[in-house]
Amino acid sequence: MVPPLPPVDDLVAAALAEDLGVTPGRLRVAVADFELLGRDVTSSAVVPATARFRGVVVARSDSVVCGLPVAARVFEMLADAVGAPDDVEVLPLVAEGAHVSAGTGVLEVEGNARIVLAAERTALDFLMVLSGIAEEANRWQTAAGERLRVHDTRKTLPGLRALSKYAVAVGGAHNHRAGLWDMVLVKDNHLAHAGSVSAAVAAAREAAPGLRVEIEADTLEQALEAARAGADIVMLDNFDDTALSSGVRSLRNAGATCEIEASGGIRFERLASLAATGVDTVSSSAIALAPPADFGLDERMT
Repeated sequence: MVPPLPPVDDLVAAALAEDLGVTPGRLRVAVADFELLGRDVTSSAVVPATARFRGVVVARSDSVVCGLPVAARVFEMLADAVGAPDDVEVLPLVAEGAHVSAGTGVLEVEGNARIVLAAERTALDFLMVLSGIAEEANRWQTAAGERLRVHDTRKTLPGLRALSKYAVAVGGAHNHRAGLWDMVLVKDNHLAHAGSVSAAVAAAREAAPGLRVEIEADTLEQALEAARAGADIVMLDNFDDTALSSGVRSLRNAGATCEIEASGGIRFERLASLAATGVDTVSSSAIALAPPADFGLDERMT
């Protein structure tokens, strides 16, 4: 199931403004800004103002498609900003999250040529970045199998975290915490100030009683203390596969019912062996920092 799309208008406005060399506010005003298209100096020089464009965004390689509604919003927002909201039509040709092969058309665009060409790069950039993440998330989760859940991290491109995590979910992998506000994650630098693992868990429960608490453990002793203290998740950080297997057995033999996560040094090639260790989840920044997929907008002459 495709997750809800996070709000995108501020990001789209900022991205269009960056390409046009204006402030984002010029894309968000209610009054038509007829001079915006002149900022595309190439199209305004060589493309007649009344020219029409009809084209299809095509996948250049096999991919999980993600970001179709964002790409569509790019064209729509620019058309709105220049006072021509009905002068561009965008039609998805596949579903969000679809697996497509190279050469597949995924989005049809028709309208005023200057509007389409001015929005083209921004629309494609969103589609390429998000589809690259979705494809990598799908690749990792497929390799991990049904029992082992692959999670993203907070290591994302600044400003694109919500969309990056959306793409991870579209690809079939899972989201870790969204930010600093929605889960307590106690790391080694926090423990140095808390005094002990048990003290950290107790302080977290008191300060944020409605949130899940995760402890990053560098040793098995820390992991066992975290489980005894009632942590919801124990992260075994930078354990090799042998140590992970031993750690999972020790935690379960001690009666721990918490979720056990592996993090640090998580590579695609390790997924099969990680699944065999018995951990519940693995987390990696690799999926949300995946290389972009390749898409292009091909004009269809009529």
